[in-house]
Amino acid sequence: MSLPALQPTYAPFAFEMASASGDAIHDTEGNAWLDFYGGHCVASTGHCHPEVVAAIQAQAGRLLFYSTAGKLGIREQAAKALVAFAAGMASVFFCNTGAEANESALKLALQLTGRKRLAAVRGGWHGRSLLALSMTDDAPLHQGLESVLHHARMLPFGDQAALENVDFSELAAVILEPVQSMAGCRVHPLGWLRKLKTLCDQHGTLLIFDEVQTGFGRLGHAFAFHAFEVKPDLVTCAKGIASGVPMGAVLMSEAVATRVRPGMLGSTFGGGPLACAAMLATLKVIEGEQLCLRAGALEVKLRTGLQGSAVQVVNGRGLLLGLHVGSAAKALKEHLFARRILVGGSHDPAVLRLMPPLTLSDASVETFLEAVHAFSPLAVGV
Repeated sequence: MSLPALQPTYAPFAFEMASASGDAIHDTEGNAWLDFYGGHCVASTGHCHPEVVAAIQAQAGRLLFYSTAGKLGIREQAAKALVAFAAGMASVFFCNTGAEANESALKLALQLTGRKRLAAVRGGWHGRSLLALSMTDDAPLHQGLESVLHHARMLPFGDQAALENVDFSELAAVILEPVQSMAGCRVHPLGWLRKLKTLCDQHGTLLIFDEVQTGFGRLGHAFAFHAFEVKPDLVTCAKGIASGVPMGAVLMSEAVATRVRPGMLGSTFGGGPLACAAMLATLKVIEGEQLCLRAGALEVKLRTGLQGSAVQVVNGRGLLLGLHVGSAAKALKEHLFARRILVGGSHDPAVLRLMPPLTLSDASVETFLEAVHAFSPLAVGV
């Protein structure tokens, strides 16, 4: 029996990628594909942005890597830049992935509060490491691991009355995505978030915002907690943080950061010089090209342009949007793919997701809108 050298994970797109630039992927046959998927929210500044590429190349020639055992100026610079960008947070721990960031934030909550219980929200998705997976509402991923997963109290999505029945005094933390991406880009109601924040503060429960997808300008603000005006105790981020170079981070409020002791957190590769250089360049592009404002403007353009199409409802905010198409969602995805436009699916089979680069061009938006309006559910028998 011949096995592939590379263990399969997700089913890949049915073409081989050769290169990319801006909001387009180029395949080995020379075709260009419009990327409204963004490598799953990762290509924040577009593919191979010249400033990011130059920063990576320059850093690779100076110092490719050293662990946190070494004092690195660029690591200190990156931390200061990220804390400034995430106005309201005081300190940062660098790691490598969103799952590692969530794992670290949850462990901190357990250690700092001395409590044993954690809570998450129905429909949330937080990663595949053990604590993060315990908070993830994805039953198939739990199979065979039930004995080692942490018990999570699952809060009903958006149900304010249900919060009154929760004993917050026993909870170390509540973790949530401000916009539940995998659930179809569901946006937490503002009233629910504010009530949750009040209850957490009253009972000493730490509030963790999983901003792995919503951070770095994607919602039209630096972070979702700025957009919602609800300040969490910890914010986790990854995906668009370094334009494709693996990196994660846990941002902390001053009240949390002052209680963290050396040794409570650690990561060999976290905050490596290459990743820090890529993150600094990413922040420079986001701020210099005003990509937060652009994400907000493109949201309006997409929402307006999709009116009168097969898309019934547009969920989400900024450039994290869920297109509710009903039973025609799969057919629309195939229709777009045939026109070389990449979009994402979700756990809701009726919803397709848009997570394009924040540098998405107006021309690409027009091409996408024309393709959606050319789709007829009746023509494909849906």
